[in-house]
Amino acid sequence: MPDPGSSPQQSSTPAAAARAPAAPAEEAGTGQDALLTLPGPPAFPFPFPAVGEALPEVRESAPVAESAPVHVPEPEPVSEADSEAVSEPTPGCDDGTVGEPNSRCAEESAAAAGQAGQASSALERILCGPSGPGTSSLRPGGRGLVSPAPPASQASPSSETSQPPAQGEPIPGLYHHPVPEPDPARVGEVSRRIKRWAVDEVQAYPPEWEEEFDGFSVGRYMVACHPDAPTIEHLMVATRLMVAENAVDDCYCEDHGGSPVGLGSRLLLAHTALDPLHTTGEYEPAWVESLQSDAPRRAYRSAMEYFLRKASDSQADRYRHDMSRLHLGYLAEAAWAQTEHMPEVWEYLAMRQFNNFRPCPTITDTVGGYELPADLHARPAMQRVIALAGNATTLVNDLYSYTKELKSPGTHLNLPVVIAEREGLSERDAYLKAVEVHNDLMHTFETEAAALAAACPVPSVLRFLRGVAAWVDGNHYWHQTNTYRYSLPDFW
Repeated sequence: MPDPGSSPQQSSTPAAAARAPAAPAEEAGTGQDALLTLPGPPAFPFPFPAVGEALPEVRESAPVAESAPVHVPEPEPVSEADSEAVSEPTPGCDDGTVGEPNSRCAEESAAAAGQAGQASSALERILCGPSGPGTSSLRPGGRGLVSPAPPASQASPSSETSQPPAQGEPIPGLYHHPVPEPDPARVGEVSRRIKRWAVDEVQAYPPEWEEEFDGFSVGRYMVACHPDAPTIEHLMVATRLMVAENAVDDCYCEDHGGSPVGLGSRLLLAHTALDPLHTTGEYEPAWVESLQSDAPRRAYRSAMEYFLRKASDSQADRYRHDMSRLHLGYLAEAAWAQTEHMPEVWEYLAMRQFNNFRPCPTITDTVGGYELPADLHARPAMQRVIALAGNATTLVNDLYSYTKELKSPGTHLNLPVVIAEREGLSERDAYLKAVEVHNDLMHTFETEAAALAAACPVPSVLRFLRGVAAWVDGNHYWHQTNTYRYSLPDFW
């Protein structure tokens, strides 16, 4: 990754006021947030294109610069009271102003230009186009480039293991951006809290699954994906939802008793833990009782309750919509499994646009303590950027989990498997073509994000795009480094 400038934990716009209601009593009492909150956001460190300014030309034949290890300064400690005492923004713009949905970008462009004329490293590399590890795969003979691993941070006694995480190797030729090692103090605290929540509050897994839960390394995952979260409790919002989503996937769909048979009924009833049933007094008690009936529903209900403490009404509705998309994707894959249908490549990619990581990066503003207004989130250009980011990150999962899924019973659909079957390629050639598909999606994501940032340089838009890009990078980091779960095929 190009020089990221200031710490990504501090990359936010001055006008993007953080909204941070008080943390739950059981979390606030630990005093950990007081040590692990972030200082106030600095200004962006470099110029950002004004509206109408031409984007930098991308020359695919340009030489690739290797990323150098970057020192990430530790945030200065601030008191929990100071970190939580942030005003609630009025619906509309980051600074509390309200504008008409269809005119806000045009009306605010001039006012935002001074603040939007600066941007973080995440948007800098989007504007610069293809560069860094994996870019050589766009040119003949460049498939073997492997980037240096990001520097390992020293582990603290409270980290997930008492040793630095295994670095793993990135997939040769995969376009990605290395990230600094997540703050071990934050990783340790999030890991401690999420395990206590999973065991004590929702009974998300039985004792015999403890090793798998620890191996998931969800604390390191979420800290890497949300570097601008102002407090530990903001990180916990994302972490609980991630664990709940995986409980549904494991218990309803895949690893631990999941089955395509009857999946629609299970998903619909679990979805009512996110989008509550509105019914008569006679029948409501039975529904409420059902929310405690299994681990996925307990986890969904609890995670959503915590999420609502930080999210606005529109952010909550956005998340429910994205979870409906996810569940629809689960059902399509289940239908194919029941009928033993091998989809065409385009059909598989359509399914993966729904059975997808999308609900995770689209809460980046809630986790960051601010809000992207609903009308700006709904803009077609923003929806395209979000979809491309979700599609690219999901193919990262296909590629890193390839060998793991080959060992599972039956045919487990992923992009290399579908390409091999439908296009008559060898396993190796199909896998390498899947890498190219991922890279194309990544380059398109970065191009479209840059165009949107230039066309609508509203502070909340810029920060949201930066947050999505950070999630894309953090997601790759977690897959690369999680050697407990993933290993690469022997194709190079």
